[in-house]
Amino acid sequence: MKRLCSLLLALALSALGSGCATREPTAAEPRVPAFKPVEKSDHVVFPSAEALAELEAPVDPVFRLGSGDVLSLQVWGRPELSGRHTVGPDGVITVPVAGPVKVAAFTREEAAGNVRARLERFYTDPSVQFGVEQYVSNRITVLGRVQNPGLLSFDHPPTLLEVLAKAGSLPVIDKQATLTRCAIFRGRDKVIWVDLKRLLNGGQTSLNLRMRPGDLVYIPDSADTMVYVLGAVHRPGAYRLTPDMSVMDALATAGGPNEDGQPSEIGVYRPARQAVERISLQNLMDARQRVNFALEEGDVIFVPKSGIAEFGYFMRQLAPGLSLVTIGAALGVY
Repeated sequence: MKRLCSLLLALALSALGSGCATREPTAAEPRVPAFKPVEKSDHVVFPSAEALAELEAPVDPVFRLGSGDVLSLQVWGRPELSGRHTVGPDGVITVPVAGPVKVAAFTREEAAGNVRARLERFYTDPSVQFGVEQYVSNRITVLGRVQNPGLLSFDHPPTLLEVLAKAGSLPVIDKQATLTRCAIFRGRDKVIWVDLKRLLNGGQTSLNLRMRPGDLVYIPDSADTMVYVLGAVHRPGAYRLTPDMSVMDALATAGGPNEDGQPSEIGVYRPARQAVERISLQNLMDARQRVNFALEEGDVIFVPKSGIAEFGYFMRQLAPGLSLVTIGAALGVY
């Protein structure tokens, strides 16, 4: 399926080129289609304070062990079983006698219970305790206009400002540029825009989100305009909007639908016009269908997973920062 989608995308791109077309409205519709070639703008839809509050990570979350954390295992009265362990990429540590034990995604007490259950087959009522020598699993990825891009580790759930400070978020390309915005990617299907000017200059602390492990922060160039390809594609994320960029161009840049995708239900959401369009990959490859629309800044292309029939469900998974309520209104789904 993966090879087939790549081949189909390549054939479609060679047939369609970079040209874009718009929908033909009916006689009863005004001739102002939402999806058409337009001038790029600097407009970005920022989430409301209420939407940001829903995305805020808890201040004192229950810490769960993760890959890379350094643990000290203490089995009282059994020094041969005690020692220092680093949680592997598979979330497992290897305890003498007990063997491999899964500890990732568990609290320290739960992990100690897992080890204790394994040791009870060999020892009577073993007393097991875990300590954490080094927290590594609170990791945030930072990309874009920063001095230190890459994976950053924290010993606590950091705020957005703490992440930016550690990444050295300065305009390293154009010294005259200023930080205006950043995008936070959470999982494969959520993107949150934060207005950095209001955060840094306006002192609006509600914008200083507490991050979750695995979040990705992207700081674009001040002149960048972005589109987003999310869902069941090979490389979901933000992509720079190039002149005459079409839906097919963006899908190809993101590697096309993956083997879990449902290419017959591709969604295109345009926040600036509160408009939603449903497109199938088959129609995209047919030039006569004229659905290979030109993209605007902020457009979101969403490829849902196969096996879920309700298109409205897919579109509701987009970030609150992209106006979920307006998506539901456009679709007539609540």
